[in-house]
Amino acid sequence: MSQNTVTRAVVIGHGHYLPERVVENEAFTQTLDTSDEWIKSRSGIERRHFAAEGEMTSHLAIKAARAALETAGVGADTLDAIIVATSTPDLTFPSVATMVQDGIDAGGAFAFDVQAVCAGFVYALGNASALIAAGQARRVMVIGAETFSRIMDWTDRSTCVLFGDGAGAIILDAQPGNGTSDDRGVLSVDLHSDGKLRDLLYVDGGVGTTGTAGYLRMQGNQVFRHAVEKLADTANTALSRAGLGAGDVDWVVPHQANIRIIQGTAKKLGLSMDNVIVTVQDHGNTSAASIPLALSVGAADGRIKKGDLIVTEAIGGGLAWGAVVLRW
Repeated sequence: MSQNTVTRAVVIGHGHYLPERVVENEAFTQTLDTSDEWIKSRSGIERRHFAAEGEMTSHLAIKAARAALETAGVGADTLDAIIVATSTPDLTFPSVATMVQDGIDAGGAFAFDVQAVCAGFVYALGNASALIAAGQARRVMVIGAETFSRIMDWTDRSTCVLFGDGAGAIILDAQPGNGTSDDRGVLSVDLHSDGKLRDLLYVDGGVGTTGTAGYLRMQGNQVFRHAVEKLADTANTALSRAGLGAGDVDWVVPHQANIRIIQGTAKKLGLSMDNVIVTVQDHGNTSAASIPLALSVGAADGRIKKGDLIVTEAIGGGLAWGAVVLRW
């Protein structure tokens, strides 16, 4: 294949933000029939962050965005687009992305939200890569930001102990590639949905039904059963599309929902947990924010290095799931 035949979406910056309030597992034992050991053994979660009163999803997203601009060494005025993946927007509309655009003074960027629950960042990353490949944008900021603490039923011990708040961001830049798997940037995307399975994980409210935000409801055992199989399959499909296999992977950066799902998926892929970035113990499940949070943490502490091959995969309500293969 001739040189410089494709345009790749290459990561040039990363950043994240976690609210100041840290809630340890022990805090739930005051009001629920649960224990630190019960929560840890079933999920791997030890603590999570909750947004302060008046601290919105857009506030978290803006702070992660500023951090990403700093590591990239570029100005907000160089962004062509901002995509925010979230299921917990400040308002029904306008989008969180437009609030970020204003908050960081990115006046030249068009901005919109993507809603695919826990798979939101993978969907947003796929869309950003497509915009860059099509020439519609040259520099795109992709953010995952959530305040899931706002949709928890605090009497349901099976769900309220699992989720946390946070935001992560990356900046993608259009750069020439050779069209091979050695290129830096997004190499392949694989996305799926199955609306027949919507009752496994949903929120029991909304504009068109109750007029309220509602609470998260989940059939945990069923979600677990679908998660490991679907995540391994989509990761393998994405790798195959890039002409690669699991043996080429430096890091799996999975959606941080549950340590057992993460371990089960790694095993099904034939990979060691030494090749997996795990943050679920400190963040809980931050839905669309979990992958960019983990990417930013892994890059900031020096584990993820330029040229590393990364697979990200996620599954969430919808059901919606997918994977992205990229070279850092």
